[in-house]
Amino acid sequence: MYKELTKFKTNNHFSFAAEDNLEKACNASQNGSGIFLVYNADTEEKELIMVGSTGTVQNDGTLKSKSGGLYDKIVNGQQFAKTGRKYSWPAQMKLEKIDRLAVYWYETFNDKNKFMPTYIEALILQKFLDETGKLPKWNVAF
Repeated sequence: MYKELTKFKTNNHFSFAAEDNLEKACNASQNGSGIFLVYNADTEEKELIMVGSTGTVQNDGTLKSKSGGLYDKIVNGQQFAKTGRKYSWPAQMKLEKIDRLAVYWYETFNDKNKFMPTYIEALILQKFLDETGKLPKWNVAF
């Protein structure tokens, strides 16, 4: 886990198996903006395979976010063949023989914190790059 994330008190996590319904498994905030980290939970030391975020800070300091918040970004955000994760994650998990994902989410911009979601996403990706020399395998580019 990344110590930079400990300051974000509005957070939670859930696990997801390929045969699960992501819409039901996901417990992420439907109003909040922030980041989510996806781990392959099959490995002894969970392998970080993706970092994502939602929410954009405007020049007046307000947050512009899509309706549905982190929940919608996780469940319906497009990945792998431009289809929603509720469909693409199970298919990709079967391809890669991953039994279970662990998804951790954090609200980074709310009444208590004003950290741009993309900044925190970039920070975590940079740390991963520094440690491994590459991005998580489900992050195509940043």
